[in-house]
Amino acid sequence: MNMVNTSNPMTINEFNMPIFTGAILPDWVKMAETKGFDFIARVVDRLHFALRCVRCGGINKVKRYTLMSAQPSCGHCIEQEWANDAASAGLRFLHRDPANRHYGVYRARCGHEYVRQFELIKRVAKGKIKIRCELCQPQIEAAEATDREWELIGADPKGDPSYRYYRHTECGFEQRMARTNMKTGRHSCGGCGVEWPAAPSFLYAMRFTMENGRELVKLGYSKDPDSRLKYQLRRDPEMPCSILRVVAVPTGHAAIIAEKRIHAELRYYHPAAIVDPSVFAAHIRVKSEIYDGGLTQIIFDHLTEVERSMSVCAA
Repeated sequence: MNMVNTSNPMTINEFNMPIFTGAILPDWVKMAETKGFDFIARVVDRLHFALRCVRCGGINKVKRYTLMSAQPSCGHCIEQEWANDAASAGLRFLHRDPANRHYGVYRARCGHEYVRQFELIKRVAKGKIKIRCELCQPQIEAAEATDREWELIGADPKGDPSYRYYRHTECGFEQRMARTNMKTGRHSCGGCGVEWPAAPSFLYAMRFTMENGRELVKLGYSKDPDSRLKYQLRRDPEMPCSILRVVAVPTGHAAIIAEKRIHAELRYYHPAAIVDPSVFAAHIRVKSEIYDGGLTQIIFDHLTEVERSMSVCAA
């Protein structure tokens, strides 16, 4: 091995470190090799070594005690892992937080910078949680409210972090509301709104395709089937699913009556088509009302019957 041992300083992590000119023992060199490093020099004093990582080529200052009694870590490899995690999370790693060694400074796609724990970013990279930019979040929430014909006023007056304060653009009524309800459309205006039993609703048929290719169909009702599918029913965002058909019903009360009647007939005439919850529990947030895909046309026939009856009532 070509050992560097000069009086010139060595640069490690952008710091110039003096070479310590004492003897280099063969045991140190051998121990470094067994632990994935090349022994380069002794630096600073008799207790520190300069080791080159075989994996990435980065040079690290390592205590003699650490080399001989433990596994030295390569700061360059660790930093590259932080950068990889950031990229997988949709961020760019800038540098370690000088105030806390467990945190890093990142730049989001929106251009804003913020500080987060390395372990939190790793969880984001694995898809276990999501991350948001606090500077962009108010704009996102304001846009959600605008899409639902509301205006975001600000934080919840009662201090609940899950709630916001809104103004209904149609009537001017102001109220606090769970942000998730605004996002998914599951809300009503306390000033001019109609409660769900009297509000217009829809019967729907949805298809879900399992990992093994089996198709399931769900019959249900909702005032917003798209929101029901996207935010309430689907556990796995990668699972293929779609709304097959919707039928408008004048009120939520009428919708639930029609739905219960159809389910009763399906259970009575087609019990073998009822799918055990264990089949779909990990993928769909519902405990029942799921049938084998082979029942789809029969469900369509029931929905057509409901649609005709609604037309007759309207006439």
